[in-house]
Amino acid sequence: MSGRPETLWPLFADLTGLDGIGPKTAQALDAAGIETPRDLLMTLPYSGIDRALRDSVLDVDLPGVATVEVTIGHHRAAARKGGAYRVEVDDARTRFQVVFFRGHGDYIQRMLPTGQRRILSGRVELFDGVPQMVHPDHMLRPDEADDLPGYEPVYPLTGNVTQKTMARAMDDALTRVPDLPEWIDPAQKAAETWPDWAEALRRAHAPTAARDLAATAPARTRLAYDELMAHQLTLALARARRRRASGIVSRGDGRLCNRVLAALPYAPTGAQTRAIAEIAEDMARPQRMNRLLQGDVGSGKTLVALMALLTAVEAGGQGVMMAPTEILARQHLEGLRPLAESAGVVLELLTGRDKGTERAAKLGALAQGDIQILVGTHAVFQADVQFADLRLAVVDEQHRFGVRQRMELGRKGAAADVLVMTATPIPRSLALAQYGDMDVSVLDEKPPGRKPVKTALLSNERMDEVVNHLRQAVIEGRQAYWVCPLVEESENSDLIAAEARFQHLRAALGEGVVGLVHGQMPPADKDAAMARFVAGETSVLVATTVIEVGVNVPNASIIVIERAEYFGLAQLHQLRGRVGRGEAASTCLLMYQPPLSDGGQRRLTTLRETEDGFRISEVDLEMRGAGDVIGLAQSGLPRFRVADLERQAGLMAVAQSDARRLLAEDPDLQSARGQAARLLLWLMRQDEAIRLIGVG
Repeated sequence: MSGRPETLWPLFADLTGLDGIGPKTAQALDAAGIETPRDLLMTLPYSGIDRALRDSVLDVDLPGVATVEVTIGHHRAAARKGGAYRVEVDDARTRFQVVFFRGHGDYIQRMLPTGQRRILSGRVELFDGVPQMVHPDHMLRPDEADDLPGYEPVYPLTGNVTQKTMARAMDDALTRVPDLPEWIDPAQKAAETWPDWAEALRRAHAPTAARDLAATAPARTRLAYDELMAHQLTLALARARRRRASGIVSRGDGRLCNRVLAALPYAPTGAQTRAIAEIAEDMARPQRMNRLLQGDVGSGKTLVALMALLTAVEAGGQGVMMAPTEILARQHLEGLRPLAESAGVVLELLTGRDKGTERAAKLGALAQGDIQILVGTHAVFQADVQFADLRLAVVDEQHRFGVRQRMELGRKGAAADVLVMTATPIPRSLALAQYGDMDVSVLDEKPPGRKPVKTALLSNERMDEVVNHLRQAVIEGRQAYWVCPLVEESENSDLIAAEARFQHLRAALGEGVVGLVHGQMPPADKDAAMARFVAGETSVLVATTVIEVGVNVPNASIIVIERAEYFGLAQLHQLRGRVGRGEAASTCLLMYQPPLSDGGQRRLTTLRETEDGFRISEVDLEMRGAGDVIGLAQSGLPRFRVADLERQAGLMAVAQSDARRLLAEDPDLQSARGQAARLLLWLMRQDEAIRLIGVG
């Protein structure tokens, strides 16, 4: 399957071959990600204009678009330079004016000769009681009436590309659409009454009314499904390929896990117990595990991960836990160490900071198998890091870590099981889009002892009250975070904001009470400031969002988030999760600058009303859209042209089960439907998938 099938060549040809597209227009379209006729065809109209012929402009709700046949009357040239050129016209019931600014008289006379009949279509407004059509969109002779669609599609535009250019190019592109064999399951297609692929494209570009533009219109649903199906097929192929690759059977005997459970001051939640069992079951299989552990803030993912790592050690192997930053790696180490010690397991940390003899000694111990569990940053990817027998890799904060890195990790321990942890609750449709190649365990209960966090909204004008509240808390021996906003894009300004707040609080609360952490600090200074706060030497930590994920200081029971309206919902939820980890009742103060926008208001009140991260993530998705929720750049989330992840979550789930079923029945896509599915993968540019099928 070395090259794109010939039947698809016309769809992947040069744009300049299309009617009305020269090099300049092609360049403008290219900037919007439209490189081929196929991309153009997948750019669907987002609205439409009713161009149905009426007797009179009076039959339309004004202001509005009207299409009428008129007799051309008197021309009146502009009185002064830059003035309006006017033409009087009569439709079946009234006389009105057609107005041109910057109009060339000779051109207008050629287009609208006095005494002749013309069809005009454009926006009509009342001006001093007289209807006016300014710059008609269409001026046609009556014998050209058929050139005007009764309902004209409106396309998203880019650069100086006009609707007319888009429509001409689209008509031409539609003539190149081949009839392709069907890749959708016939029973499903019949049940949904979906058209064939080529017919669906033609219908989507020729809407007859607003209902044809809705995502629920059969032609559009079918095209969205095709996109989701290609994506899920790619993920399912990656999953099947991994399942075929032999893994290692890691069956624990429970001796280490039981010691840890006995040392815990509480019993695990039902959700933790279920996840631990699902993971142990996967690890005992001969296929490689590829599981996502999704848990809300404080749902106890660390314990579940440790149980998995101990299972690897019980089975005679090693485990590695990777975190995105050094602070988090150290924290995992501190969280895991007492528990690992209760089981008598050797745990070590490896980061980019290990140098020289110290690093060499760690690498030696790792290669010998003396280190049983390694905690580290991406430094564990380096070529000289060799394990004696790596059975399990646990990756924290997955969405900084796409499908490619998952493959890279696979090469380290050629058959190692992979468990990915994310603390960002993701709505189901996005979880399927991003982790469709994985099996998912969800922790949706909070362990006993996690106290609810009281959340309040305060306007910035009450700053002094907040500082006084903080002064009292510090006297009582409590600790607090103060999060400063990233107001500007420039890095210096958030630095200035954090510095200024630090000075202000230091003056108010006293020398040595307040610490500062921000993105511009050298890592060693950042760690030192964090360490002082963790040790309780400073009571208030002023920070930009570096503390967002995973930082654990049980004594911190207050978090103040300044200009909270600048933050996204998921981010606010993560920040709030930094408190409520200890014995004390905790508070989160969301400070905002009035007046709040509607969006700001909705985000902050949602947060005040619920601590359920999955509910919060659904609101976030409704408000912002998929790309923003995951952050397209690093997510590897596909950019869908037709499918809408917010509104078509159900369709994504259907595509996933269809893709997995098709591969179960036809693993190499050799059947007639399998061959059609290969065409779909080429059509949707799923080169990764095509590589996975290989030649065959």
